[in-house]
Amino acid sequence: MCTVVDPQGSLLRPLSASTCSLDVTAQTFNIKVNDDINPRADPRPHPHSSINTMANSPQANTKPLRRSAVKPRKTFRELFLHRLPNYNGPYNVGYMDIEVPVRDPRPVSKLRRNGKPVLRLDTILMGLYYPCDLQTSSGAEKPHRVDWMPRPRAATAKGYAKYLHIPALPVTAYLACTSLFTKLPAFRNAKLAAHWPEDICNDSGPTGQKAREEEEDPTSRPKFPVIIFSHGLGGSRLCYSSICGELASFGFVVVAIEHRDGSGARTYVSLPSNVEAAAIESSTAEIHTNNDGKENDAKVKKVQRRRKEGSNPYYVVDYILPKDNAQDTSPHNRRGVDHTLRSAQIELRQEEVKDAFYILDLLNSGHGADVASLNLRKKGNVASSSVGLNGVNWEDWKGSMFLNNVTMMGHSFGGATTVQICRDHTLEWIGQGVILDAWGQATPPAGENRKERIAKPLISISSEVFMHWKDNFDKVVEFSDEARESGALCWMLTIVGSTHLAMTDLAVLYPQWMSILMKSMVNPTRAISLTITASLEFLKIVLPPEQTKYNMWADEQLLQSAEQPPEPTEPLRTDHAPDHKWVAVRLKIPNEFSVRLKAWFRRTWRFVICAGREVADLAHGLHDFGEQEEIWTHMCPTHEKVEEYMNQFR
Repeated sequence: MCTVVDPQGSLLRPLSASTCSLDVTAQTFNIKVNDDINPRADPRPHPHSSINTMANSPQANTKPLRRSAVKPRKTFRELFLHRLPNYNGPYNVGYMDIEVPVRDPRPVSKLRRNGKPVLRLDTILMGLYYPCDLQTSSGAEKPHRVDWMPRPRAATAKGYAKYLHIPALPVTAYLACTSLFTKLPAFRNAKLAAHWPEDICNDSGPTGQKAREEEEDPTSRPKFPVIIFSHGLGGSRLCYSSICGELASFGFVVVAIEHRDGSGARTYVSLPSNVEAAAIESSTAEIHTNNDGKENDAKVKKVQRRRKEGSNPYYVVDYILPKDNAQDTSPHNRRGVDHTLRSAQIELRQEEVKDAFYILDLLNSGHGADVASLNLRKKGNVASSSVGLNGVNWEDWKGSMFLNNVTMMGHSFGGATTVQICRDHTLEWIGQGVILDAWGQATPPAGENRKERIAKPLISISSEVFMHWKDNFDKVVEFSDEARESGALCWMLTIVGSTHLAMTDLAVLYPQWMSILMKSMVNPTRAISLTITASLEFLKIVLPPEQTKYNMWADEQLLQSAEQPPEPTEPLRTDHAPDHKWVAVRLKIPNEFSVRLKAWFRRTWRFVICAGREVADLAHGLHDFGEQEEIWTHMCPTHEKVEEYMNQFR
């Protein structure tokens, strides 16, 4: 049997072997029904993953992932609004917002406009995704699910409209009808997990026995590895929740920073109540000691003191356009990237990463209550939940994280940030980098000194649409070569049929628009699954054994290659390479109308004949027409190199 999914993604139904073609060879299922253009499919691993274009490539593990222990109950609004898929790891996922003043509030970088600094660092805002235990003490209030759209939601929607240069009213109205009230399958301020995965503890072998012994020891608690996530342009701490939450469900503490560098669509910076407004000096800041309601659209940052007594002052950071070069993200812009602005933004991001790690260190050393006392995301303050950090037992967080070998991860401009973080050898606690569809053009050039180049394990996972952007592809090859030449392990992969937003929540929430406008051909939940699986396989190799024990991480052998791929001088396969004007924006589907029509008939036929059948545990792969590879490998280390690296931990 093989599984199909209804258009809403909520009901899995099996397809009998008589109605689909299954070629069973070498314990591998060759499914020939996964040719839909855009169903909402189950995100569990596909039982057949073609790793590269070479012969005899290893086949994927056919064992499906175990579903998360408790599925969040669907709310009434989710019957009508767009929703995010549940996470697949063995843990439920908790979430909390932390915003605290930085140790040294100041302007960052030498970039100035009108004689004043452009960028400031006053507070650090981060969303923590973590493994949680939904069992609460008697009488305690049950945790609530988290809103996907950052608060205040309507104002944030207007920020997206401004970022996209679209009138605010239609954008806000459309979001209100689709995702403005969407909830994450994560629970605010839930109790940090104090147990190992259930399937590990139920294992009858020595691993299960050891896990049970540790759980019975009152002095022993699980300790989780840490990932710091950096968003791309227009992003926030919540718009990558599918990736961050999925990693947390597999036992990671994921820190999603919301950058205040003017790269996001809109973010609110709360300030301590005793702040001196006159001290906030910036060319993009307009100081208000009272909220008189006046607006000046020419300003992208404002300091306002709210009328409500007890509320803190704040300012708003909207997207900052490059000076006289608004289209610096375009591949066809003759002036290229505004490296002055982008380098300054990366400099601020690096400082935010350092402050985020400092907060994690405080939590890990038992000073969580001190962090909570400084928290500015609390009832009454702008953009805050009324819950704040209420209900968090900070003793649970003491000694709960591995703060050595922290993983830096980022998408797009966050990928460029990750590259620069991995080049900083003073950050000894950074162990490796995971780069998702990096904006290579914005990445500062490597230094001549070895200490200014990447010397840590690296994996780059790109979209096909960025692979066809030759200049960007060459940049990704450059910093991948940096890592490889230093002797570090390095992989460079492409997800076939994917576009740039395939690794964001937008692809999952708006799959039809991704398919129609950007010609995305990979199932959005499958793209997330491939991203997570490749990242987990990488981390299983590069993290120390004490951080990977008792893991139940996905493994489809995506990083294994039958032989060394050729040097990545050219993109693989140009069948869906876009026309010149659409480079980096969308793919091309030849004979698109007939392809979509045939896919619609196939999809409709499957839904009709599968009605009322039992659920099977096979998931869809590509919703492209016909079978093809899911992952292309451009660069990977030899088996000997991997073994040599892993032997250092033995």
